[in-house]
Amino acid sequence: MFCPECGSTDKKMIGDICIDCFLKDFKIIEIPENIQVTICKHCNSKLEEGKWSESNLPEEEIIYRALERNIKINDEVENEIIDLEIEQMKGSTAECVVVAFGEVYGISIEETHDVNVKIIRTACPTCSKVQSGYYESVIQFRADNREIHPEEYEKADEVVQRTLNKQYKKDKLAYCPQISKLKEGYDYYIGSLKSGRKVANALKEEFGGLIKESPRLISEDKSTGKGLYRIWISIRIPEFEVGDFIEYENKILLVEDIGKNRVVAVDIKTNKKHTIPWKDTESIKVIRKMKDVEKAGVISKSPTTIQILDPVDYSVVDLELKDNQKDINIGDEVDIIKIDDYYYLLN
Repeated sequence: MFCPECGSTDKKMIGDICIDCFLKDFKIIEIPENIQVTICKHCNSKLEEGKWSESNLPEEEIIYRALERNIKINDEVENEIIDLEIEQMKGSTAECVVVAFGEVYGISIEETHDVNVKIIRTACPTCSKVQSGYYESVIQFRADNREIHPEEYEKADEVVQRTLNKQYKKDKLAYCPQISKLKEGYDYYIGSLKSGRKVANALKEEFGGLIKESPRLISEDKSTGKGLYRIWISIRIPEFEVGDFIEYENKILLVEDIGKNRVVAVDIKTNKKHTIPWKDTESIKVIRKMKDVEKAGVISKSPTTIQILDPVDYSVVDLELKDNQKDINIGDEVDIIKIDDYYYLLN
């Protein structure tokens, strides 16, 4: 057989032409001369096939991956090797060289391609929202029938920031663009509803309390006709605090711990501990605050009682000793609380 293109009769034939004529127009790879890569100027996310994907890669690596993604290797090539090199940056365009090596029907060949990769920097939808101060939820931090203490606000700020920092790994809208400091409490504006709920639960875990959600219609999506809502999440911490005295089921209790799902208190008469679920806390009545605890000196002691002087009128008061109070001695100073004209000796 002879090659109809060059007339050769002594060369390997590939189809109807010889190997030399076949390789003359053969391409190891196909790659566009110009490639565009769209990345977010704020978070470096990439836009691919209409979808944004997170990327913390340096610019150089993004260019190399764009080259790799656009290379199509001919099926007839074996043992291919492809070298990529960024020769120089001109503004937002990388001038690159792609060198391809391979074997085709046992013959080693090489080819070079000049490729420009242009980086288009814009803002992804998430970062656009962040830049505009977008938010989906508002956490209303409140207390029942009392003012919130400065140290509680400080702790709440810490809880909010710590929770958002943790959430940010999987939710880029886990941020707080605004805090409104109102007389009745703080309002924390949270980027996403998902992270807003995480913040509310974290506050409840720290302070106890009840959570309630209230959606509010803010506008309508013209394309779908559906309402767009923001969610107000109220977290109301209780009127009572650790160290306060409460009445529950006709018992006088000292609050020892406030948790996410329960209150732990001890009966000041019997020393018995009680766990009160949050669903029952509406039955709790605050009867004395921690600041109402007074000091008194012991002036006399028997095996079962001690005598103190009333801090108000200095009259002598007898107090019964519980088993864990037997080591109190004359001259000691003890904590007492007056409730319904009766003094209780505290542990």
